[in-house]
Amino acid sequence: MRIVLYRGDGVIEPWERELSAVMPGVETVTWKEGQLLAPCDYAVLWNPAPGLLAQLSEVKAIFLMGAGVDAVLKFGDSLPRVPLVRLGDAGMGVQMAEYVAHAVLRYFRRFDEYEQQARHGAWNPLPQHPKESFTIGVMGLGRLGMPVVEAMRHFGFPVRGWSRSPKDIPGVPTYAGMEGLDDFLHGTRVLVCLLPLTADTTNLLDRHRLGKLAPGAYLINVSRGAILAEPDLMTLIRSGHIAGATLDVFRHEPLPAPHPFWNEPRIALTPHISALTMRHDAVRQIADKIGSLEDGLSVDDLVDRQLGY
Repeated sequence: MRIVLYRGDGVIEPWERELSAVMPGVETVTWKEGQLLAPCDYAVLWNPAPGLLAQLSEVKAIFLMGAGVDAVLKFGDSLPRVPLVRLGDAGMGVQMAEYVAHAVLRYFRRFDEYEQQARHGAWNPLPQHPKESFTIGVMGLGRLGMPVVEAMRHFGFPVRGWSRSPKDIPGVPTYAGMEGLDDFLHGTRVLVCLLPLTADTTNLLDRHRLGKLAPGAYLINVSRGAILAEPDLMTLIRSGHIAGATLDVFRHEPLPAPHPFWNEPRIALTPHISALTMRHDAVRQIADKIGSLEDGLSVDDLVDRQLGY
C-alpha cells in the first residue's frame, strides 16, 4: 500500500514517522510542486496544492489532517470525486471545551474588567453577573460543540444550542435552521460559534444578527474567521452593544498588523490555537479508517460536499 502525505506548511516528517509506526509495511511518499506522482492508494493531506489534487483521481480516499474541510472544498469541481474523510474528535473536543470555558468564566467573573482596572492601579470590586441571566448560546452541535455544551452545563449556566438541522439534547433548548436563528439569538448573553464555514455561514454573524443578542453580550469565535463580518463586530463593540469578544480565528491569518482588532482592548486574540490536532490520535484514527476501508467496511466522518462539512 502507498500513501501520499502532504501539508501546506511542509511539516511532514513527524506524520510520516508516526503513520509508518502504526501501519508497518506501508510505503509513504511525499510530493513537491511540479512533481509527477506515482499511483497511490490513499492521500493524507492538509491545505493541499492544486497540482497535487489533480493527480489524486485514482486514490481510494482522501484523508484530512483536521476537522475543517473548507480549505479543500474551495477547489470545487477540481477536487477529485473520491471519498473525502475528515478527522473526528482526535483530542480536539476537550481542548475546545477548555478554551470556551476559560473565555466564558473570564467574562462571567468580570476578569476582563479587573485586568483593565489593574493596568490603571484601580482597586474596585464589581458586582457579579447573575448566572441565571448569563445564557450561553452554542452555534454548532457536532463533535466539538457538544463538549462545550456539557462544560457550560457543568458550571450551571443556562445553555441553548443552534444547528442547521434539528437536534434533541435533553435539558438544553435547541433551535434549528434560519427560521430558528432569531429566537436563538434573542436573550443569548454569550454567543459561541463552532459552525463549519460554508456558503450559508459566510458572514452569518453580521451587524443584523449580532444586534439581536442581549445588550452587553459577548462573542467567542473558535470556528472560522469568515463566518464573522469583522467590521460589523467593531461597530457593535464601539457602540457598547457587544461588551467584548474572544477570537481565535480570522478572515486572514496571521491577523495583519494594521488590523483594528489589535488595538481594541475589549477584543481578546489568540492565534488559532483553541483546539490543536493531536497528531498521535489523528494518525491512529486515520490508520483505523484505512483498515476499515481495506476490509470493505464503512467509516465515519465522510464529508458531504453539498452541505460543506
